[in-house]
Amino acid sequence: MSACVPTRAADPNRTERTHPPHSPPPTGPRRFRIAGADVSASIAVFLIALPLSLGIALATGAPLQAGLVAAAVGGLVAGRLGGSPLQVSGPAAGLTVVTADLIQRYGWRTTCAITVLAGLTQLGLGCLRVARGALAVSPAIVHGMLAGIGVTIAVAQLHIVLGGTPQSSVPDNLRALPAQLAHMRPAAVSVSVLTLALLLLWPRLPGRAGRLLRKVPAALVAVAGATAAAALAGLRLPKVDLPSWSNHALAGLPEGPVLGLVAAVLTTTLVCSVQSLLGAVAVDKLVAGRPGLSPRVGRSNLDRELLGQGAANIVSGSLGGLPIAGVAVRSSANVHAGAVSRNSTMLHGVLVVIAALLMVPILEFIPLASLAALVMAVGIQMVSLNHIRTVTRHREVWVYAVTTLGVVSLGVLEGVALGIAMAVSVALHRLTRTRITHDEREGVHHVHVRGQLTFLAVPRLSRALHLVPHGADTVVELDGSFMDHAAYETLQDWQRTHTAQGGTVEITGRHPGTRISEPQASGDCRCRPWTPWRNHQCDGPQSVPPAEKNPDGSDRSEPDPTGTSGASGHELARGISAFQRNTAPLVRTELARLAREGQRPSQLFLTCADSRLVTSMITSSGPGDLFVVRNVGNLVPRPGEESGDDSVAAAIEYAVDVLQVRSITVCGHSGCGAMQALLNSEPGGARTPLKRWLRHGLPSLERMADDRLSWGRLAGRSPEDAVEQLCLTNVVQQLEHLRAHDSVARALGEGALELHGMYFHVGEAESYLLTETETGGVFDRVREPDLSA
Repeated sequence: MSACVPTRAADPNRTERTHPPHSPPPTGPRRFRIAGADVSASIAVFLIALPLSLGIALATGAPLQAGLVAAAVGGLVAGRLGGSPLQVSGPAAGLTVVTADLIQRYGWRTTCAITVLAGLTQLGLGCLRVARGALAVSPAIVHGMLAGIGVTIAVAQLHIVLGGTPQSSVPDNLRALPAQLAHMRPAAVSVSVLTLALLLLWPRLPGRAGRLLRKVPAALVAVAGATAAAALAGLRLPKVDLPSWSNHALAGLPEGPVLGLVAAVLTTTLVCSVQSLLGAVAVDKLVAGRPGLSPRVGRSNLDRELLGQGAANIVSGSLGGLPIAGVAVRSSANVHAGAVSRNSTMLHGVLVVIAALLMVPILEFIPLASLAALVMAVGIQMVSLNHIRTVTRHREVWVYAVTTLGVVSLGVLEGVALGIAMAVSVALHRLTRTRITHDEREGVHHVHVRGQLTFLAVPRLSRALHLVPHGADTVVELDGSFMDHAAYETLQDWQRTHTAQGGTVEITGRHPGTRISEPQASGDCRCRPWTPWRNHQCDGPQSVPPAEKNPDGSDRSEPDPTGTSGASGHELARGISAFQRNTAPLVRTELARLAREGQRPSQLFLTCADSRLVTSMITSSGPGDLFVVRNVGNLVPRPGEESGDDSVAAAIEYAVDVLQVRSITVCGHSGCGAMQALLNSEPGGARTPLKRWLRHGLPSLERMADDRLSWGRLAGRSPEDAVEQLCLTNVVQQLEHLRAHDSVARALGEGALELHGMYFHVGEAESYLLTETETGGVFDRVREPDLSA
């Protein structure tokens, strides 16, 4: 216990005793502590890893204990030595096909030796610091490889689900499938169907009870439920058979052709390394989504992660375990379960060791059909529709398809090699296939570049540009995603020459927002379009276009006695000029469409007039998306009050009844001057327009003072001060005022409208959305959807 020691006033005549810097006070021995969050996260990961490790070992044809050995070593060795503290390593589904092929070709003991050699190779690559180079592999190749492995796993495990035995390859499994369907075993199928049903339905349990039950991993529930059902029904099925640890096979000397063994080592190294490094990058993204955790954990050291994976594979192979890599499912579960350090990964390895030694009798009740169904579901999930949409959008679907088909029909190494060849072919095709056309429409010359603009296309670009007459208005449309230095210099030199000869040049992309090259700015201005006015480095007379004069004909660099020019006039003129030069060409097409069709916003966004709130920036919205109403304090006067200003009510009525918006958002912000004025207001005094307007915020003050009503709360912490508390409470109160408006109440009753509360912290550039309004008004951070699965 610590005692409170009273402080004494400083005595100027008293000499203070201080410890010399070379003799610090003695400290006690450091105690090893494990955070409670790491303990709970390790249990969650262990419950996922146990059935999956057995299922992956079953799918490879290895001894089932090899999966437990790999899971334990992955947690303890890779977890301790790796460079990604929260990534969980172990037997991965992505290695199933490679390992199964090695076992069939060389046997189990040689496969363990290959795992050791692959680990040594990873150590060498880690020492050479080439881990970042692995990330240069096209994502389409990686996703295609995983999809091919997933198809292979699913087709093979389908035979076990039906009560049979899988063949050695996908074509053989497909040819044997009709016969297997004709002779399927009902008991195995029923257990497999139950496993799949639990696996699919468990994460979708509704209600509060469902939220509590979903904390138990679906994989564990599926296997445990199927095992219990099989035992109660008395079904006779092949079950897990864990031999005695005294008979466990360890690594032996590799036997086989040298070239075949070298190819096997390289294949294992490639798959293990790429999957682990990509998994570490994905874990960094998950960690970044947890506020406050990223500085504590830090980014992954990929070279160290490669060294840790190599050491783990050496130990796992030596002890007779499966190859090890980072596992996305377990790593994601580890981060989402609240892990804060590598202790959770290591503790999960300890739990696997305990289970392998003490839970053998329980594990031997598990039907093999249940594990096969679990692994088959994992294989199906590896064929991600999101990945297919992504590669299609980036025009790399052929790379993905060739890699997938190559892995399925030939093998992992052959499929990856075919994918790399296809990726190179696609890149060369894009670089060489560039079309450049010139035409004239309504007196404007259009030069259209379709494809990548490299030095190979410079001669054709020059010919097209020289077809444009001197002094003509010209639009150069770039429809591509790459321009090298030679093409850039050619285009810029021609633009300067053509402009000097009296012509105009507008360089745009084909679609708004896809600008490839920025036109030359006038003068010496190098500021970006979004640079705040006060941060511009191009102030002064030289930055003002010569044509810009005061109304009396004087230059704007001179003082203006009317007070309408000066720095603010320069800023406004410069901003308008920058918009016309840089932004207008990009949005002209979209604004023309909006001018023809009229505005159709989906949201009414009601926020404060504070200059620091840029609504389009914090919502990533464009023209026509938001119907914005701004006032001091983001206030919504109650209907029927004599405020002398019906502008807010009119905007609400127009947005709901005429524009038919689908949602209304009230957005407050930190450091709101209106809320500060409300707190400091005193009765009496002059009734200024500001005081008359702020009386609409008095209900928020009353709400904050009334203990019976809910306050606005900020997720993760209490409000910093009374001003922030009032800002949050004011959003909740203004939402209640909104519901009192007839048009809003009617639309809410019809289910055609939603109300949202939002809070923007200016200093943190952080947005919060109001949730659980009826139970306290909690503002939670806005997060991106989790796409890691």
